Amino acid sequence: MPFFFIPLIVLGLIILFAAFFTVKQQTAAIIERFGKFQSIRQSGLHLKIPIIDRIAGRLSLKIQQLDVLIETKTLDDVFVRLKVSVQFKVIKMKVYDAFYKLDYPHDQITSYVFDVVRAEVPKMKLDDVFVKKDDIAIAVKSELNQAMMDYGYDIIKTLVTDIDPDAQVKEAMNRINASEREKIAAQFEGDAARILIVEKAKAEAESKRLQGQGIADQRREIARGLEESVEVLNKVGINSQEASALIVVTQHYDTLQSIGQETNSNLILLPNSPQAGSTMLNDMVASFTASNQIGEAMKNNPKKGLPKK
Repeated sequence: MPFFFIPLIVLGLIILFAAFFTVKQQTAAIIERFGKFQSIRQSGLHLKIPIIDRIAGRLSLKIQQLDVLIETKTLDDVFVRLKVSVQFKVIKMKVYDAFYKLDYPHDQITSYVFDVVRAEVPKMKLDDVFVKKDDIAIAVKSELNQAMMDYGYDIIKTLVTDIDPDAQVKEAMNRINASEREKIAAQFEGDAARILIVEKAKAEAESKRLQGQGIADQRREIARGLEESVEVLNKVGINSQEASALIVVTQHYDTLQSIGQETNSNLILLPNSPQAGSTMLNDMVASFTASNQIGEAMKNNPKKGLPKK
């Protein structure tokens, strides 16, 4: 074989291999012939005419995401930065429109997002922007779908992923939130203190009631005991006056004995002399005798009144 045939063979092989090309999964290749649109090739192995046909471009059919940062003003004159994430894809049946009608699709989508957000957010107060962020996303998606469908793009979803007010505004919002929580905490503490006071007062009232009931029961039992003691003494020939005097003296000495059993007691009982018991008894007997004399005098001669001393 002559030597000059070798370059021709090599050139032929290069042209032959150039005629074959592959397209990846979820990708579309646009074929042009002499600069004019020829066809769209999907995934797989394909053949084109070397030199005459060329691959003008490839478009991904996968879902893509574009993040758009926007700064705008709310109804209450607060500047806020929003991050809107747009998820979109090229419609498989409209690859031609997506490739030839739009030169910079990302810029086109960004412009629509700016237009919608800056039309919607100024109608809301800052608090409503946080609450109604889904409404903003829906408005962006609706506007983008109408505009981008003609260009071969399908808007899958739009998300408002970040809302960032000015640093001073965030600090003020945090202070307001902290003040509200402190107010609520103070209210709970006040309610707890009030309940504690009320319950304490109820407990003290119940304690006083039970204490009074206990004192009344104690005095009732003392009176019953005295009555029984007088009846016992009367049965052995001691009259009521002498029995009462004896009981008083007995209680007096019982009191002294109970005081003496308390080593740390600082109680002083007046009178506290050895003759105190007999004096007390004599005074009581004299008082009872005088009372009897007055009673007998009034019984015998009620018109004369009390006897003179």
